[in-house]
Amino acid sequence: MIIAQLDYSGTYDEHHSTLLKYLKTMFVKVESGFQGDSWIWIYEGDEKVAIDSFSSMKHQVNAADKDSVLVKKAIEVLKQKYKVVVYEAPESEAHE
Repeated sequence: MIIAQLDYSGTYDEHHSTLLKYLKTMFVKVESGFQGDSWIWIYEGDEKVAIDSFSSMKHQVNAADKDSVLVKKAIEVLKQKYKVVVYEAPESEAHE
């Protein structure tokens, strides 16, 4: 489910490298790729948060559990560098 969206000027491809570099300084296990869309996965323990552009022209924060500790941590980290719009009610992704 989509929990939040980053609000920035420009396109997601312009922000992918900077966002990835920043997240790698804040989290131990980060995977990423860029193939038409930008995707960054953050892991801690059994939790995973995805920050990707699959459903939007901006990066969105996605997770199975909107109340997970990692989701809250990721959003707080993102807010230190970006404007983050957190949805009051998470939105389902197309595959959900």
